[in-house]
Formats: sequence, C-alpha cells, structure tokens
Amino acid sequence: MKKILIALALIASVGSAYAQVKSASDLKKSVASAEAATQDAKKAAKVATWLKLGKAYMDAYNNPTANILGSTRQELKLVMSSEKELGSEIVTLGGQSYEKVKYADKNLYFNNNGQLAITEVTKPVFKEDVLAKALAAYTKAAEVDVKGSKTKDITGAVNTIVQDYYKDAFNAYYLGNSAVASDNFAKAAEASLSPLSSQVDTASMYYAGLTALEAKDYDKAETQFKKAYQYGYYSDGSIFANLSDICMNKKDTLAARKYLEDGFAAYPENAQIMTNLINLYITTKEDPKKLISLLDLAKKEMPDNPSLYYVEGDIWGQLKEYDNAIAAYRKAGEVNPEYEMGWYGEGVLNYNRALETQEEANALPYNEYKKYQELSDLLAVYLKNCIGPFEKCFSITKNDAVKTNVADYLKRIYFIFRSESPEYMSLYEKYDAYLKGSN
Repeated sequence: MKKILIALALIASVGSAYAQVKSASDLKKSVASAEAATQDAKKAAKVATWLKLGKAYMDAYNNPTANILGSTRQELKLVMSSEKELGSEIVTLGGQSYEKVKYADKNLYFNNNGQLAITEVTKPVFKEDVLAKALAAYTKAAEVDVKGSKTKDITGAVNTIVQDYYKDAFNAYYLGNSAVASDNFAKAAEASLSPLSSQVDTASMYYAGLTALEAKDYDKAETQFKKAYQYGYYSDGSIFANLSDICMNKKDTLAARKYLEDGFAAYPENAQIMTNLINLYITTKEDPKKLISLLDLAKKEMPDNPSLYYVEGDIWGQLKEYDNAIAAYRKAGEVNPEYEMGWYGEGVLNYNRALETQEEANALPYNEYKKYQELSDLLAVYLKNCIGPFEKCFSITKNDAVKTNVADYLKRIYFIFRSESPEYMSLYEKYDAYLKGSN
C-alpha cells in the first residue's frame, strides 16, 4: 500500500501557480467583505456574490503556496526570491532523505534529485477548513444560479476543491500522518459526491479507508471501505481483504470469513485474499484445503484460465504441499503455453525452499557436519531445480519486469555454480550482461 500511495504522492504534492502572494491581513479583509455581502438580501440573491466568496476562500487557501511555480530547487529559488528561506536541514521520511527548506508559512521538501516532492503548509491564512467553506459558497451559488449560466465555472471550482483535499491527503501521508491523510481523503470523497462535481472520487474513499486502517481507526476504515464498495470500487479485490482485517481486529471471524470467501470467488488471483483466508482457516481450526474447493468452483466457470492454476500452486506452496504446488504450476502452462507465471511460480517455490534449507543448515551446531553436508547437497538440488522453470519463463514472457526479475534469479544461481562447468559460467555472464543492459 505504501508504495502505491508514495508513488502517487509525488504527483499530487507538487503545487501549481495561483494568484500573486498577498498578505494574510489583505486576504482576511477580502473574505470578510465577501462574507458581509452575503448578508445583504439583494446581493445574496446574485450568483456573483457567492462566486466571489468562494474565490476569496480559495485565494486564502492557496496563498501560502501561490509562489510555487516549478518543480526543482533552482527554479523555485528564482521564482520565490521575494520569500526568505529560514534555513534547511536533511530529514528522513519513509526511508528516503530530503532537504527540508523552511519558510515563514511552509516547508518544502526536495528529493535527492532536487525535485520538489512534498509541500507542507505550516501557517495557513485561516486555521479552519476554508475548502469546506468554499464548497458551501459554490453550492449556494448553484442554488442561486437558477438559469445555470455559471454551472461550468461552479463545477470546475468544486473539482478543484476535490483535487486540493486529495493533494493535502497525500502530503500528510508522505509526512507520516496517516490519520490526517485519512481525514483529507474522506473530505475529497465527500466533496466529490456533490451534484456539482463532475465525477465521484471512489479512489479517495478507498485511500481514506487504507490510511485509517494504518492509523488503527478501524471504525472509520470500515465506513470508508464500505462506501467505496457501495460505489463499485474494489481495488482488484483488495477491499475484501482490508475489510476482513478490520473484522479480525474486532474479533468477528464470521464477518471476516464472509468478506474473504466472497472476495475469493470474485478475485481468486488476489494474493492478499488468499493469504488471509488460509490464515483464517488455520485460526478457526478449519482445513485450509477448503480453499482448493473454492478455487475449483472458479475453474468450472473459467476452465481455460491458467492463472487459476497458478493461484492453486501458490496455495499448495503455502501449505507446504510442494508436489501438488508444482503440479498446479505446470498445469497452468498446459492450459496456456504462453502463460509464463506457472513456470515463474515453480522457480520461486524451489528458490524459497533453497533459502529455507540454507537457514536450517546455518542454524546447525558445529559438530553436525554430516547433517550440514546433507542440507548443502539438498540446497544445490533445489537451486538447480529452479533453472528449468526460470529459463522457460524467461524465454516466453513478454513482460519486461518479469523478465528482469527472472534474469536476476538466474544470474545468482549460475554464479553459485559457475565453477562447475564453462556452460554455467557462460550463462552467468549472459544474465549479468542482460541485467546491466536493462538498467
């Protein structure tokens, strides 16, 4: 989840140019004047009055970041020359280092490439939620605009409010505040439900749930996930797994099971659902092999779907029934000879068994040299068993990411056996060259 949100945060956090920066006192006067106009009955009947109020709120919201035009440290130094830097420091967020540059009303965070990654407003013009006030003003403008002459302008303004909440949510998440991020995602979603919005923001509903779950606010997470579910946003099935996590935290195993079994029926390829179901069955002392029966139902509906056999292989692998796992992986290749993931699954299964064997050998006492040698021989067998499936996967896959991943496995395996034969050395060099060329 973090990888997805952080990748999107890089897009959402960079500000754009707005009006010229004004003093906070001038902006407060503009808001006060616009608010006063709405108290006059004649003026309140005019759409322009409410549009002006909405804009005044938006100007106040945007003011701290109005000078952010550009995306690099050097570009912003030129554009923001009138704003004095108050110092900078190197900080670490989410395992990444940033240069944090302080200003009177904000902090800007630049990554190692000098790109602006995060904008943190530390001194807004108003402490209260002016985006909510702006939304209320534009909603009133739509009520007054009986002819619909300003519908396009109002919809554009409401869409901007949704985007601003979304941006603020990502910035909060990136700064490590999942609770605040969840609040802003929820506000973005709620604003998008306005009839004035051009599109319901179901992704924000889902992200509001994810970040609430991370903040351990299970009631809020459940509410947001259910809302996303209601609007048809399932995140390729992950919403079922997330709802089951909430139920498990509430000790409601029956509800968790219902979510997972429904989710598995609709999304049998979702690894999170599969893992949660296996763990749930183990927890409730039910045979995890029941999952195979559920998968068989999906096979009857889609007998030519090779990915279902790949999923079956993963299930058997987690249950440590390795012969069944390999048989299922190979069946995936029989169903569709161009489907590479069955071969990939078999290769990874053997590689992981090799790692487990190595860990077992390393944990032996020094005097268990005979057992150590047996495990070392077994380790070599597992590694060599990886070669055929990985080579097959490499030869048929059209997915560059899979190809690179498999090449990395093969490079490491051939490196281990390079002294056994010139062929192994040559193959090591082949995949080493491939990986260098793909970078």
